[in-house]
Amino acid sequence: MDIREAPELRPRGSADLDFFTWPTPNGRKISIFLEEASIPYNLVSINTLDGEQFAADYLALNPNNKIPTIVDHRHTSPLVVFESGAILWHLAKRENRFLPDCDRRRSECMQWLMWQMSAFGPMLGQAHHFNHYAPEHMPYASDRYSKEANRLYSVLDRRLRDREFVVDEFSIVDMAIWPWITPRKLQNVDLADYPNVSAWNERMKVRPGVRRGYALLSDRESRQKPSGAAWDGLFGDRQFGNTVT
Repeated sequence: MDIREAPELRPRGSADLDFFTWPTPNGRKISIFLEEASIPYNLVSINTLDGEQFAADYLALNPNNKIPTIVDHRHTSPLVVFESGAILWHLAKRENRFLPDCDRRRSECMQWLMWQMSAFGPMLGQAHHFNHYAPEHMPYASDRYSKEANRLYSVLDRRLRDREFVVDEFSIVDMAIWPWITPRKLQNVDLADYPNVSAWNERMKVRPGVRRGYALLSDRESRQKPSGAAWDGLFGDRQFGNTVT
């Protein structure tokens, strides 16, 4: 399917990359890459609070009803890529940017990217849920995921000892990890306990591309607990039923 056939989701602009996103840590990974690399893109917001991720046209691109997704029109047939880690890897190879040159370093980059995708993101997301979003306080769940979040910060802190960035040079790994540390209060994490992560955080924050990427769609970000249809789509029956509208 060529997304340009879908009027509801038709991108505005003439860039050869369509970017479907919302201001979440996973979406911000990609906007940071695009801004750091100065890549033109056609932005399409997918309001997950309003359930736009369940639209049939979007599910045709991303069957997992999540953001982000890209459509790369450099190919004869438009190439759809979903899952934020896969998108970062695709864009890094496409642009030959933010990936180490040597095989050993590139392998390290992949390992830490998978660490973020399999552990740092999902476990911190669970901490967010049970510390902030859960309709009732569950001490066991909150304690478990807060402790796991802090364990993962310890892993990252050790890795950043005597390093400016996770694989020495600024890469897609830093882009993948950093957006997840900004909501650390929801994780019961104090950066003062992790001095190497704290120093890295300061290095990340001053990069203009990081700042621009993080700010994308920030005016639409809600800090309130979702309720009603928004709750149903994010955490309730609609999410788990994967209802197509």
